[in-house]
Amino acid sequence: MSVEEFVREAFPFAVEKRRLFSPDGEKTPFYAMFRDDTGEVVSRTMVKSNYQGHTTDDVLAVVEAAGEVFEGGISRAWCAFNYGHYVVCQPSREHRYEVYGDDDAVFPRLVIKAGYGGKAFSVALGMYRDLCKNLAMPSMVQGINRRIIHTSGLRGKMDDLIGTLSIVASGWENLTETIHRMEMNHIHLANFLESLYGPEPERSGRAQTEHRKRTEAIVSRLISERMRSGRPDADERMIVTGWEAYNAVQGYVQHDSSRRGDPDYVRRAIMASNNRFVRRAETLALQVTA
Repeated sequence: MSVEEFVREAFPFAVEKRRLFSPDGEKTPFYAMFRDDTGEVVSRTMVKSNYQGHTTDDVLAVVEAAGEVFEGGISRAWCAFNYGHYVVCQPSREHRYEVYGDDDAVFPRLVIKAGYGGKAFSVALGMYRDLCKNLAMPSMVQGINRRIIHTSGLRGKMDDLIGTLSIVASGWENLTETIHRMEMNHIHLANFLESLYGPEPERSGRAQTEHRKRTEAIVSRLISERMRSGRPDADERMIVTGWEAYNAVQGYVQHDSSRRGDPDYVRRAIMASNNRFVRRAETLALQVTA
């Protein structure tokens, strides 16, 4: 199955704009976006009569443009729908950045986010780490996020899309440089986590228990990944690289933290990228503290 066929199969429905009515059945000047198969509302806000929502064809246009930009095209995609279309595209494996020998490799992922009702249609360059299956989209790296003008008929604007995605793809160099800086920084893990989450509550109770469980889960994840990457055991002070600390927190938020509705892999990755602790961990990981 081609990537285009896979995306179409993942989104076998259209999204329609429908007028909203008052409790008395009177017409209002407002509309909302609905799935045509389930009738589910898919816009978090009301829209006006002149609002034009994107289509699956528009999403596919961005995927096709990505195939023109990345060497070897797009080899695989993951899809999710949550108040909009989300597609994670995997470029060919020629694009690879080794962090710690062959055992800790990072690959680019293109993340397409196409929401309804005022949400921006955008693309972002993320990094996928084989070792822990983390999909992260750092917020401090320049040039890896772009908004796309939200008009109908994006297939007719392929040249503009390819130009936009070329800029995003060129941000891979900035992203790998950021990874390198994190890898060169050495930090005290206990101080890192205290700066991130605050000190452990003194009183015993739920807050203290949750704080300890979170710390234990993050430390356990870091130690496990260190062993699998072939790194030496950390000393008793737990001096680690900023790259390890960042991934331990990002991985905990993406994979281990509880979420309502049991969201799938793509939605978990998106939620983790917007998490305030993950964003703060990125800042701390780039600071030399040890």
